[in-house]
Amino acid sequence: MENAWPPWARRGLGSERWPVPPAGEFRSWSGTRLPWLSTLAVTVFVLVGSGFAGHDQPGRVPLDAFARVMLFAGTALLLFRHRCPRTVALGTALATAVYLAAGYPYGPFFLTLALGAFAAIVAGHRKVAWCALGGVWVWHLLVVHWLYRWLPPPHDGPAPWGQEFFVLAWAVAVVALSELARVRREQLAKARAERAAAERRRADEERLRIARELHDVLAHSISVINVQAGMGLALLDADPEQARSALTTIKGASKEALGEVRQVLDTLRTPGDAPRSPAPGLDRLPELTEQAAGAGLTVEVTTEGAPAALAPGTDLAAFRIVQEALTNIVRHSGSRTARVLLVHTPGALEIRVDDDGPATSAADGPAGGGNGLVGMRERAAALGGSVEAGPRPDGGFRVRARIPLSGTHDGGRAPDADTSTPAATEEEP
Repeated sequence: MENAWPPWARRGLGSERWPVPPAGEFRSWSGTRLPWLSTLAVTVFVLVGSGFAGHDQPGRVPLDAFARVMLFAGTALLLFRHRCPRTVALGTALATAVYLAAGYPYGPFFLTLALGAFAAIVAGHRKVAWCALGGVWVWHLLVVHWLYRWLPPPHDGPAPWGQEFFVLAWAVAVVALSELARVRREQLAKARAERAAAERRRADEERLRIARELHDVLAHSISVINVQAGMGLALLDADPEQARSALTTIKGASKEALGEVRQVLDTLRTPGDAPRSPAPGLDRLPELTEQAAGAGLTVEVTTEGAPAALAPGTDLAAFRIVQEALTNIVRHSGSRTARVLLVHTPGALEIRVDDDGPATSAADGPAGGGNGLVGMRERAAALGGSVEAGPRPDGGFRVRARIPLSGTHDGGRAPDADTSTPAATEEEP
């Protein structure tokens, strides 16, 4: 459909100003569809209905060519009621006033005025619509009570005042229905705007989640690779077997990193698919301790309390917090041992990671508030928990986290659950 448009019209198609019309649908240059069918139906109804109404009003001027032109002109204006609502409201009011002044029979021509005012009010031009309706009503009063002596039909008398209350009630009903439609339209527009804002917010949260996952995966694996590479270079000549072991650890850590990065990126490629392998959790702590051991860090894991089945989001957050704490020890601590304590209570999971120090990188150490600590705090906060980190009184460093097991901020949804592919290879993701 888009290629069928001329080049000058095709330029900018798809933008907010020049939307691409769906196939089979004609739109005006402003992008508003012209209501052909409804306008045609109203035109036929008004012309035919006015003819029948004239048979029951012998005292009025019979419908002639001018009357039919006025009726057709008033209904034809309705074709543009969405594009130019103010002009249509005033135009239909003028056509109705001329029709009344000519003394033609009363009939469904008032429907034209009502639809014009309705479109103007719904579009927000309330004063114009009120003036159009009020002006026609005042003109009707003048015609049937004072100007009838000089206007057709001849020998006409004043109209009874009782019918004016009916006309007034009809005008008020038109205004009331139009106002209700306008309010409903504004409510729908507000709801659409709120849904769009919620979608943008979810997209921002998803981008933040992916960035946090990539940071956790890469920071841990690259730290292990960096330590092992330095060890391998130092022992390459003196102890080739130990250097080979370091290279083997680098290979395993890089393969693991590639697999986890592939898992994270898969959430972008197939956002609607269900996960095909579980997200990492505390059941993978043995793998984490093996990687840390390959980097020269001995990790002791202790569990207190009866372990409970954790929600996927809680399990993933706990694993990432322990992973990031061990990564900080490998990178910034001179200690070669770390202690991980998991305390399972009925209402929360408490995590404590200790090392004996001393710090080897003061500028970017754990206490410096780097991205690692920020990521841990964000994960815990998303589940209603908290993370505290700082030096211990007797030396070393401690990370303490508490994650509630119920009443999470997102209603139990796993905010950072991975979607993943089958086992990763050593190729680039």
